Amino acid sequence: MKARTHFTGAVLAALVTLLGASPVRGEAQPSAIAAQATDHWREATLAEYRQHLVELNGIVETCAKARDKKSCDSELVGQDDRVPLSNVPNAEQRLVSYGWLRVLLAKAQEKDEAPENSPSTTPGKTEEKLADGAAPAEETTRPPKPTISQLLQAAEARLAQDLAQADEIAAGKATGPDKAAADHPQERATMKQVLASRDFRSLVAPTVQDSAMEKLSAWLNRLMESAGKLQAQAAWVGRVIVWGFIVAVCVGLAWGLLQLEGRWRIRLVPESDGPAAGAASARDWQLWIADARRAATASQWREAIHFVYWAAISRLESKRLWPADRARTPREYLALVAQEDPRRAGLATLTGNFERTWYGGRAAAESDYLKAEELASRLISGGGASEGGAR
Repeated sequence: MKARTHFTGAVLAALVTLLGASPVRGEAQPSAIAAQATDHWREATLAEYRQHLVELNGIVETCAKARDKKSCDSELVGQDDRVPLSNVPNAEQRLVSYGWLRVLLAKAQEKDEAPENSPSTTPGKTEEKLADGAAPAEETTRPPKPTISQLLQAAEARLAQDLAQADEIAAGKATGPDKAAADHPQERATMKQVLASRDFRSLVAPTVQDSAMEKLSAWLNRLMESAGKLQAQAAWVGRVIVWGFIVAVCVGLAWGLLQLEGRWRIRLVPESDGPAAGAASARDWQLWIADARRAATASQWREAIHFVYWAAISRLESKRLWPADRARTPREYLALVAQEDPRRAGLATLTGNFERTWYGGRAAAESDYLKAEELASRLISGGGASEGGAR
C-alpha cells in the first residue's frame, strides 16, 4: 500500500510506547494481544477489505465513546486481510495486519491517565546556563505522551485514509507499486543522482551467470526448507538424506579411483628400470624397421609385416606405455592400451594384420606390407590410425 503520512507515523510511535508500558490490569499483556490472530488471515477482495475497514471504523468510534471491555474487545477486530494491490486479475497481493488496533483496543479499556507536565530540565540549571552565555536550544521540555482518546482519534483517521485508498484502487486510480513509483518523480531523480556519484560507478548489472546462480541458490534453499519441514514430521527423513549423501560421495570416490587406477597403472614403472631381457623394447625400433625393409626388398612380405609389428611395439614400450614383458601376446599388448587412447585403433588394425599373416598362415602381398608400415609409422610418430589405415 502507499506510504503512511507523518501523522500515521506518529500514531505508530505512540503504539510502540504503549507496548513498553505496564500491562492492563486483569487482562493479557498488549504484546500477547498484538500476536492474537496475526497468524490467521483471510483472502479478501477489495470490496470485502473496504467493508472490513468500515466495520473497524465503527468499532473504534464505539470504543471511544463507551471505553469498556465489551466495546473495546480486541477480538472484534477479526482476521487480517490479504488484499490485491489493484483491481486487475491476478494482481499482486499485500497482507494488511491489524495488530496495532488490537493493542489499542486493549489499552482503551482503561481510563486516560493524568497528563505529565514534567520538563526535562530544572529551572535552576537553565538559569545557570543562561548566565554562562550557553544557548538553551537543546533544553526543551519533553512532549506529553498522547492519551488513549487521542490515539483512538488517530486510529479513526488512519482507517479513513485506508478506506479512501481502497476506493481509489477500486476505481482504477491507483495501480499499486507502479503508480506509487510514478507519484514520486523527485525521489526517483534523487536516487538517480546518488547512483551516478563516484561511490557507485563500480556497480555493474548482474550477468546471466549471476542470475542463474541466484536461481539455483534459491532452488536449493527451497529444497532444504522442504526437507526441513518434512524432517519435522518424520525424523527418519533427515537420516536418509545424510546417509544417502555419504553413500553417493563414497560411490563417486570409488568410481573415480578405479578410473584413475585403470588409466595409470601401466605407467607406474620406475624410470630407472630398463627393459626386461627379451622384451621388444630391448632392441631399438629402428633395428626392427631395418629388418622389415630388408625382408621387403627380398619380397618376404610375411616376415616384413612381422618386423614392422614389433617395431611399433618396441616404440610404444620405450615410451613406457606399459611395463616391458616379452611374454605377452599381441592381444595382451592391445588390452593394455586405454579405450580413449587415439593409438588404440591403429594398433588394433596392425595387430589384426600381423595375426592373420603370421599366425593365421594367410599369404601376404606387397599391399599388405605397405598398409602395415603406414600404420606402424603413425604409431611410432605418436599419432593414431588414419581412416584409410583403420579400414
